[in-house]
Amino acid sequence: MARGAVKVLTWNVAGRTRETRERQAAEVVAQDADVVCLQEVTPTTRAAWASDLAAAGYEVAVAAFPVKPAGSRRLAALIAARAGLRAHGSLTELPWPERHLAAVTGDGLEVHTLHAPLSGKPGRVKARTLEALYAALCRDDETPRVLTGDLNTPQYESREGEIHSFARTRSGRIREDYGEEHDRAELRLIADLPARGWRDAFRHLHGYERRDRSWKGWGPGYRLDHILVSPELDVLACDYLHAWREDGLSDHSGMWAEVRRA
Repeated sequence: MARGAVKVLTWNVAGRTRETRERQAAEVVAQDADVVCLQEVTPTTRAAWASDLAAAGYEVAVAAFPVKPAGSRRLAALIAARAGLRAHGSLTELPWPERHLAAVTGDGLEVHTLHAPLSGKPGRVKARTLEALYAALCRDDETPRVLTGDLNTPQYESREGEIHSFARTRSGRIREDYGEEHDRAELRLIADLPARGWRDAFRHLHGYERRDRSWKGWGPGYRLDHILVSPELDVLACDYLHAWREDGLSDHSGMWAEVRRA
């Protein structure tokens, strides 16, 4: 990977269609990011997203649908890059592989984007997804890696850096219907990766005093959308694009970070 700064943009576009999707595309292109990662691209919108991004100078890859798209299985991940793109596809061990995509950009950055299933989905699909991706990201081969996306965790972050998953109640007790295994799986990406030298781009620069919420469907909302970078990378800048959510373009805020080879 070259040592120049790379701007990475991630956004859960909430499956929006027609005029709203066109407005989303205009906002994404205007950010002039080097790498764009989107979640909740649908069979209806995938061709339009690929066309709009290609017209803006990006090479585009979209996760394949291994089963007939329907319900929760109709939402795919997309990666686009201006420096070229070699798609790795999704991890075969994921229960819903269309929710993840990995690719290597022309300048050697390995990019992963994920839309994690909700905790209540049957078959432990969320825990299995997070565990499998964690294992894939932990390869110690000095490859610069970025993980982006809607990870659907954590439930709570204190100003002192304490993190609670959705497997816990508000008071911190493990919920019997989820259990400790689910709790450990949620912490894999947002706690265990940083313990291995990865950086949560937003927390690395802003600490835990910033109380940003990237999704506000009910209650106080949650910081579900993330950019994490491997130890081979420095984080130069990072922030949320809350106006996109506040303007009704999605129920998620966008997010960007500038990274550079350490």
